[in-house]
Amino acid sequence: MSAIRVSLLAVGFALASACSRDTSKLSPELAARFAAEGIRYRADNTVFRFSHDRGTSSAGWENRDASIIVTGKTVYLHKNEKVGIEITPTAAGPYEVHRDHDRVRISVGSGASKETWSFTPPADAPGWTEAIRDVIKSKGDDAQ
Repeated sequence: MSAIRVSLLAVGFALASACSRDTSKLSPELAARFAAEGIRYRADNTVFRFSHDRGTSSAGWENRDASIIVTGKTVYLHKNEKVGIEITPTAAGPYEVHRDHDRVRISVGSGASKETWSFTPPADAPGWTEAIRDVIKSKGDDAQ
């Protein structure tokens, strides 16, 4: 193999590994907290459709890579240290979860400020929906 081909292959592998981004990193404290709460569902490095500003001229959506953990007390959607959604019994704000066939939609807020994160879990969309709904109910909001 020529030196140029070897160099191109090396660059290709480097780019491929740089593009594969892990979104599932948690601090040791969060990992311990979720383990203590009992992880019911977890999906790492998942594509979420993030929709925002519904009903306004700024409305839009984009696909975002993130990870999600559902315990008995928490829904935690994150990209490493950056939190997209954290629902706990003390979290403020209205939350909803809906299922459309194999897709799960989690909404935060209301009106034009409502944000929705939807994804296709690796398996058991009804179970995911119920587990998320249980967390929402534990905070006293109405889950739909």
